[in-house]
Amino acid sequence: MHENASMTAFINDSEGIMGTSLSLLPRTTSGAGKSQDELLTETALDIHSKVPKPYDIEAARAKYKVSHSESMNTVLVQELMRFNKLINMIRSTVIDLKDAIAGSVVMSGELESLGDQIFDNKIPAMWQKVSYPSKKPLGSWLNDLLARLKMLQDWLDNGPPASYWISGFFFTQSFLTGMMQNYARKYNIAIDTLCYDFEVLDADISVESITSPPEDGCYVYGMYLDGARWVDGALEEALPKILYYPVPIFWLKPVKTLEKVVRHVYVCPVYKTSARAGVLSTTGQSTNFVLPIDLIMQKKHKTRHWIKRGTALLTQLDY
Repeated sequence: MHENASMTAFINDSEGIMGTSLSLLPRTTSGAGKSQDELLTETALDIHSKVPKPYDIEAARAKYKVSHSESMNTVLVQELMRFNKLINMIRSTVIDLKDAIAGSVVMSGELESLGDQIFDNKIPAMWQKVSYPSKKPLGSWLNDLLARLKMLQDWLDNGPPASYWISGFFFTQSFLTGMMQNYARKYNIAIDTLCYDFEVLDADISVESITSPPEDGCYVYGMYLDGARWVDGALEEALPKILYYPVPIFWLKPVKTLEKVVRHVYVCPVYKTSARAGVLSTTGQSTNFVLPIDLIMQKKHKTRHWIKRGTALLTQLDY
């Protein structure tokens, strides 16, 4: 196995030890330090001020009407509805927590757990129930959430982007299906006869330099390679002590399954988090697995080499 495997094991062990140590910290302070209640009140108000109000779904539907030729309109509205549920949960529970600390409402067991988890810099279980999968600590998770909301707001204000931040979607499979539907309806092809082909763009092509979408399919960015790196258009061994590598922009191209060109590739799984596990959603799809992406291998390598390395693509990191 690659030497980075031991490094990953040590990191996981350390995180477990530090998490346990953090949970044992005293919840009260003496002297001039602020108490847990004071810190939680400040944090709750700070979170409430940062998380924006819910999106106006009716206004979004009026601006981006359901269209046979543009499935992305439906995808956008569905994403707004999913994020609204999370926004409402965050904004209401932090205010309830603030009021409970002040004694205005009863401090329930759920609110007490919410406060402890915020104090420990963990994503509260109440929020995780309506959230997208993530292993980030609370501070990083909030920054990630705000970046996702900004992406959607830019889409609302300025129309679909030329390239999509694939990490920013709540339900990525909906986006991928919508893009496939656009192609199927454009060329009057049965969608179940189609699949995605993939092209990795040059590393020097930036998101800002892409000003228009491709004729078919879409450009996506924001993924990281775990267990390998991308060098000169092919997979290469990861360097020691470097666990994750950002990959260039991908061009996802719908093609007929029977016409897809056979190449020397590693069928690389894409996951939303490094957990590489999830539960089945109501659609029958995993909440963590996204799709397989074909990555060019060097001739000296075979698929089993990268399977042993545990090579995968992640849409977000753990920090």
